Amino acid sequence: MSTTTFTPLTTEDAELLVATARRAAEDAGVTVSVTVLDAGGHLLAFRRDDRAVLISGETSTRKAYTALQLDAPTADLVDAVQPGGLFHTLPTALDRPLLFIAGGIPVHRDGRLIGAIGVGGGAPEQDHGFATEAVRALV
Repeated sequence: MSTTTFTPLTTEDAELLVATARRAAEDAGVTVSVTVLDAGGHLLAFRRDDRAVLISGETSTRKAYTALQLDAPTADLVDAVQPGGLFHTLPTALDRPLLFIAGGIPVHRDGRLIGAIGVGGGAPEQDHGFATEAVRALV
């Protein structure tokens, strides 16, 4: 029997993800909310700026949850929920609605899914870029 070890997402990792995404957004002149979940979907870090649209906090959380549940960037899943798409009925099949808008990125370490980040508040392409930059900083 072999045991595979890996390092889970820590609160320090989560804080780095939030800080990096926030900094990237501020550099672009955008105010965002950022959510980081661990592999079990538990909230590890969250940041909402008072200047952000109120719903951006829920948006960032749902983006992170979607990326975690489907282990894929939310930007890659948009076509899958269109009529006839692979996940067309999935959003109503789960207890928590998923959000198929760019800005959610799964986080992997040692080949394992260890969490996800969601960014909301900017344009979808911007949110995706901010989340991607944060994940790159973690590696």
